[in-house]
Amino acid sequence: MCSDRFYPLLRRPARLALAGVCAGLLAACATLPGGGRGDDLVAELPAGEAPTYVDLVEMAMAADTVAIVTVEDQIAFPTERAPDVPSDRVRLYIEALTRNLLVSPRALGETLTFVVDRDRDADGDPPSLERRPFVVFGDLSTRSPDALQLLSSRAMIPAGPTIENRVRAVLTQLASGDVPPAITGVRDVISVPGNLAGESETQMFVETETGAPVSLSVIRRPGMDPEWGVSLGEIVDQSATAPEPGTLTWYRFACSLPRELPADAFLQTDRSRQAQAREDYAYVLADLGPCERRFTDPG
Repeated sequence: MCSDRFYPLLRRPARLALAGVCAGLLAACATLPGGGRGDDLVAELPAGEAPTYVDLVEMAMAADTVAIVTVEDQIAFPTERAPDVPSDRVRLYIEALTRNLLVSPRALGETLTFVVDRDRDADGDPPSLERRPFVVFGDLSTRSPDALQLLSSRAMIPAGPTIENRVRAVLTQLASGDVPPAITGVRDVISVPGNLAGESETQMFVETETGAPVSLSVIRRPGMDPEWGVSLGEIVDQSATAPEPGTLTWYRFACSLPRELPADAFLQTDRSRQAQAREDYAYVLADLGPCERRFTDPG
């Protein structure tokens, strides 16, 4: 990790010199997708700009350390030492006090240091982040104590009660150990008609990264909305229900199911039954809703 050697706790003059010498190497580590508007706020981000549930899950799964910090000091890298940073952005070396260590592979001191790219203020100056609280997601350095490599510049999120509670809820879900396996595809699709007109049941077996058995079922009855559910086991549960939004099962299905059934997944050659299965699958996708991201990229 290229940030490992650059984060020892130094006096301010030495850190300024360090910024000048090391910025070129740090560029490869700190340049991140999606700069983002309005992410340098004292208050929490508005709901429409805050990380989605998907963002928080994916950042929490990717990071070995999650902490709530308050920025104590910042140093802007000279422009010539950060040539890959756009003119409306600035690279900052941050020293932050750790308020709450939510997840970490080891004990830490009271200070975390890291590098982040941020939008410049309207007047072109670096934003003032000092004394502001943030939630940060990243990986600890293996060489320099209390140094953090952020997952991305978007992984430094203005903190407050709402986002902190949301982050804690996601971490609790992940720590429960009841995390569904990653979905890799859909196979063995079959749709059978019922005894009444408009009655049918479609079953779809979902392939997972671990090989654990997972299936979807969609039941249609005359005059009623379709019902669908997820079975996590060898036996298809007729009473299975759809996963609730804001759960890890919902995340897996909403973000990993293919957008359409593959042609070779059908166990039937009857085109009418294939069409019914496709309709049912489209219903499942629509009911799950979008896998919305604002701070992370798919894959």
